[in-house]
Amino acid sequence: MTAGRFIAVVGPSGVGKDSVMAALSARDPRFVVARRRITRPEEAGGEDHIRVSGAEFDRIETAGGFALSWRAHGLAYGIPTEVDSEIAQGRDVLANLSRGVLARAQARFAGFAVLSLAAPVEVLAQRLAGRGRETADQIADRLRRTASPLPKGLPVISVENTGPLEQTVNTILTRLQPQRG
Repeated sequence: MTAGRFIAVVGPSGVGKDSVMAALSARDPRFVVARRRITRPEEAGGEDHIRVSGAEFDRIETAGGFALSWRAHGLAYGIPTEVDSEIAQGRDVLANLSRGVLARAQARFAGFAVLSLAAPVEVLAQRLAGRGRETADQIADRLRRTASPLPKGLPVISVENTGPLEQTVNTILTRLQPQRG
């Protein structure tokens, strides 16, 4: 059996990372979505994550329970080591990652790719407003943030997510399959 890949999904807020990952895993059972451990309250909305306290996060991290972990925006994020067994069973693991840990992810996973999603600012603004989680000022702040460039040397698949979700999924599957060995 061929091992699967770790596919880091990156892109700005509102680009549809969670929707794309859910649609890919619903369409093809070889894709699984890594459920991140985050020190963000579950009631804060957003992705389906497992909420952990800061102390619990530190305990898991110290015990080696995260394949990857990082801190951003006042929160701690972790990808559990369970992803290793999914990859060993030939599944491709999709994970919403910070650009700051991409080089570490590439070094850790033999089969690695980056799925970089993009959309025009008008589309992002509309999607963020539709979520109803942020004020207009908070949305404007998010849209002003400039993403850092991707580190050089990464295997990147860039996809614009502006049309129907099914179209985006088809494009991604077409671009990922030749690399699937």
